Amino acid sequence: MDNKKRNILISKEQIDERIVQLGAEISVDYNNKKLYVLSLLRGSFIFTADLVRHITIPTKIGFMTTSSYGDKLESKGSVNIINDIPDNVSGFDVLIVDDIADTGLTMDFIISHVISLGASSVKSCVLLDKIDRRKVDITPDYCCFEIPDLFVVGYGLNYGDYYRNVPYVFNWED
Repeated sequence: MDNKKRNILISKEQIDERIVQLGAEISVDYNNKKLYVLSLLRGSFIFTADLVRHITIPTKIGFMTTSSYGDKLESKGSVNIINDIPDNVSGFDVLIVDDIADTGLTMDFIISHVISLGASSVKSCVLLDKIDRRKVDITPDYCCFEIPDLFVVGYGLNYGDYYRNVPYVFNWED
């Protein structure tokens, strides 16, 4: 793929600007609440790190590893928990952070899981929303960017475990 030209869909500057706005919005919405940010690894680790630096209220942060893609370009349709939430989230207002809302199956599964653990409230936050691919009726509560049905990488999103470190979101031109 590296011999193909990269088509930058969302620049580093656009991402940075939107994350500052989103951090401020979340800070207002969760003021006087017990915020627990749950980052879904591995795709959202960069987004989560940048986002929480712009949340100005006390925040507890945890990580959970799930798998729905394996080594494929598309979701396999089921969600597996690889590493569960390390903390007791009962009584917390949980904000699940993921890199991309695609089919919605992962977010739907994790929301149900977190509710079953006794969270006071559960909302979702994604870097990218690919609405055209949705298989379940779910809309992220917070979203940085809506994108068309393209395979994208960069800024945490990977292809073959590479490209997560690229500071922008792109796809390859044919």
